[in-house]
Amino acid sequence: MTEGSPYIRQREPSPGRDLSYPPLPQALVVPVYDNHTHLEIADGDDPLTYREHLDRASSVGVRGVVQVGGDVETSRWSAEQALREPRMLAAVALHPNEAPGYDVAGGLDDALAVIAELATRPRVAAIGETGLDFFRTSGDEAIAAQYRSFEAHIEIAKENNLAMQIHDRDAHAEVIATLKRVGAPERTVFHCFSGDAELAQICADNGWYMSFAGNVTFKNAGNLREALEVAPRNLLLVETDAPFLTPVPHRGRPNAPYLIPYTLRAMADHLGTDVSMLAAQISSNTELVYGSWNAEPVVLPDEWND
Repeated sequence: MTEGSPYIRQREPSPGRDLSYPPLPQALVVPVYDNHTHLEIADGDDPLTYREHLDRASSVGVRGVVQVGGDVETSRWSAEQALREPRMLAAVALHPNEAPGYDVAGGLDDALAVIAELATRPRVAAIGETGLDFFRTSGDEAIAAQYRSFEAHIEIAKENNLAMQIHDRDAHAEVIATLKRVGAPERTVFHCFSGDAELAQICADNGWYMSFAGNVTFKNAGNLREALEVAPRNLLLVETDAPFLTPVPHRGRPNAPYLIPYTLRAMADHLGTDVSMLAAQISSNTELVYGSWNAEPVVLPDEWND
């Protein structure tokens, strides 16, 4: 396995976007982690490699990331790069919007088998992102494929004692019902939390973690800030979902792990708490969910060095 290209996807262009990366924010005194990012996706006029992303993050108090896959290719890439990079852990899965495509091609079971194998690899700390998305996917067969994929991912997470990161869009009730019917993994994270105070209370009652992204800073995201008020501090996480959801004041520009301080400070300001105290709590929560980023170097199999 050679390092090859620093990214394997390109973000779709959007007319009128400012494609320059924002300046570095003021560094955090107490460091945190970005628990959900996509460093395989190139964005901006001059895309950063994943190591450049991580160097910038380290300089402002973001000590590590969870690099998240959404299909076979990006999950394999995430697992392999995490072996090379001590500031990175990996999450592997088929995104709910990808599951119907694999199913139509007759390859959903094979793709799930790849995810199951990747889940056993060193420094794979989570299954994700998986879940249900009724915003972009419709039709009985496509939704059935999403359910089958989601339930398989839940079992893979439980079999390997891994955390699970949930993608939940326009499907709150159905995601909750599935988790209760199948049985949620011990450490379940609602990535890019998109609900309201009612969903936050359901998560709190079940011990499910809520990860807030840059959209919590958006002017029209009052529901997210209300949910933040309800969420117990010991169930809070923070993420970028980079290169998407860049926080205010740089909304629309390329996102990156080094921009976490903007989101964290906005969260602390809304909650009326000290930024360092919130950072310490979230950092502790993140390590409880995913384990330690520190590890001895891994010797790669010979066939990965072709």
